[in-house]
Amino acid sequence: MCEGVGSMEPGPCPMCGMALEPAMPTAGAEDDGELRDMQRRFAVSAFFATPLLVWTMLGMAFGSQPGPWVQLALASPVVLWGGAPFFSRGWASLRNRRGNMFTLISLGTGIAFATSLVATLMPGAFPEAFRGADGQPALYYESAAVIVTLVLLGQVIELRARRRTGSALHALLAHAPATARRIAADGSEENVPTEDLRPGDRLRVRPGEAVPVDGRILSGTSAIDRSLVTGESIPVAAAPGDEVVGGTVNGSGGFVMEATHLGSDGLLARIARRVAEAQRSRAPAQQTADAVAAVFVPAVLAVAVVAAAVWWGLGPEPRLAHALLAGVAVLIVACPCALGLATPMSITVAMGRGAGAGVLFRNAESLEVLATVDTLVVDKTGTLTTGRPAVTDCLALAGEEDELLRLAASLERGSEHPLATALVAGADERGLVLAEPLDFQSEPGGGVEGRVDGASVLVGSAAFLGARGVSTAGADATAETLRKAGRTVVHVAADGVLRGMIAAADPVREEAARLVGELQERGWHLVMASGDSATTAAAVGVELGIDEVVADLLPEDKAELVRSLRAQGRIVAMAGDGVNDAPALATADVGIALGTGTDVAMETADLTLVAGDLSALPRALALSKATRRNIRQNLAFAFGYNGLAIPIAAGALYPILGWLLSPMIAAAAMSLSSVSVITNALRLRTTPL
Repeated sequence: MCEGVGSMEPGPCPMCGMALEPAMPTAGAEDDGELRDMQRRFAVSAFFATPLLVWTMLGMAFGSQPGPWVQLALASPVVLWGGAPFFSRGWASLRNRRGNMFTLISLGTGIAFATSLVATLMPGAFPEAFRGADGQPALYYESAAVIVTLVLLGQVIELRARRRTGSALHALLAHAPATARRIAADGSEENVPTEDLRPGDRLRVRPGEAVPVDGRILSGTSAIDRSLVTGESIPVAAAPGDEVVGGTVNGSGGFVMEATHLGSDGLLARIARRVAEAQRSRAPAQQTADAVAAVFVPAVLAVAVVAAAVWWGLGPEPRLAHALLAGVAVLIVACPCALGLATPMSITVAMGRGAGAGVLFRNAESLEVLATVDTLVVDKTGTLTTGRPAVTDCLALAGEEDELLRLAASLERGSEHPLATALVAGADERGLVLAEPLDFQSEPGGGVEGRVDGASVLVGSAAFLGARGVSTAGADATAETLRKAGRTVVHVAADGVLRGMIAAADPVREEAARLVGELQERGWHLVMASGDSATTAAAVGVELGIDEVVADLLPEDKAELVRSLRAQGRIVAMAGDGVNDAPALATADVGIALGTGTDVAMETADLTLVAGDLSALPRALALSKATRRNIRQNLAFAFGYNGLAIPIAAGALYPILGWLLSPMIAAAAMSLSSVSVITNALRLRTTPL
């Protein structure tokens, strides 16, 4: 988690104590041994801590506390076994002189358990000021056990989230086939594992197969479905000299390619690596928390030592007992119960509130940072648009529009191209009865031909029709106008005569224009990023009123765009729904994914909008601002408690009023501070969104 820290084995960071992230995900299954270990520890700890807590609380209410030996028996497996990883991390933080949350947890729970153990074994060693009405010293077994159990729960949640992200990245890498058909120098062909390939190897890719590795086409033509990496639903024509990406899907044509980028140099591997790098980076809020802990921990230790020394040197008899218990009291009241609850309680309540409003936040940092965002980079396809092409224009040069669409859709029934799907859907919407095509043939990247109701029909590009003797010169100006409006145009001919053109486009989402205007009114700077052509992207930008449009972007280009905006001092949110958006989502201060998008996008993002559109983003903003205020209020409660309790526990009021803070009163004050934090956090349930 910390810069410059690395290990050959999974485990905690020696500096901050958080789990280390893999440097590079692989296509194989991730080792989840640490998660299973934490789940076992949490289950066992909850089994013992729950009855201990309930019994102790009921005893406080009805005056029948469990005996000290019973409490010891229930708390020991929780603290000594369940909390063992935290004591190890706390010791590492002291050894490395890097105080963190695990330092506080291990000190607080360790001192509470050790003090209770001494009180159980040698109750007479405690002075009267530290005894209850029953003459027995206070016990803190339940506090230590509950703290350990709650921290274990937090670790389980964190590791599960990391595993989900890892699983999504593994699935992404698994898109690349495990084998490739290599062509030897003598022309023979064999299937070989992709890890055995070398740059320069010639590979054959047959119709319908996935491209095995990144490379360049040597011969043959096809149409490549690149939606995995660009997010664009329309396949792209590929011819000799064109670059292809491993994991993308070949259409109906076959080709021979040269392998150029293999293994970790491939585009999919680079996407996964970029996401992993961003996840290992430190969030500003986390850095601030560690900085506070780095000062707070030694300060508490210093106060405890000074208090013990003063009581030992100047206090009343028995000086040693007073000195020991003064130091212990300081460490107990400094135990980060309220401080530990301050952020998690607000986050827990806010996440529940957000889930009901269609907003799923990943962590505290995303809730905090979203409120400070001033720039939104938004993907076009599937985010501002529906991601599904639809017929927009049907221009007949001869005959009726419905007949033009019926001929084209009838022929396209034999094609799996997204434009073909759009044509068939358009005909269905008009109630047209389609014919069964005969002699169907497809030219990848060009068009299709066949017979419909006895007529020879061509549907495709101007070049495709021209190669078959059909001139489109009279329609070129109109076609160019449609393209500038963001349309994809196909020409339709029958029996050698141009019959007209049909245009399709990816429609803009209904809520997009309203949302763009609302965000601009809030002062956000909007940037549309797209892997589509500049002409199409610009048309969508004009329609929505987005001033800055950046097109023809690969996944790494989107991440670089986000990085450049952050370098300008902007707080950047990135919204997208595809695998190609994952690096940018991970690079942004806040990544926003749509609930209808890919698993990689959702697991990479900090925020998921369940409804599958951006209409819930204003609700997320309102929740973020409310949660940010609530966390600050909770931290004020927690630090205020420590600021008052630590000096009193050290005996600051004894020379003036003769007051000593007994551990029992400290425990009650600690509980009150926790109740204050919880009550304040629950107010988020009714926050208007």
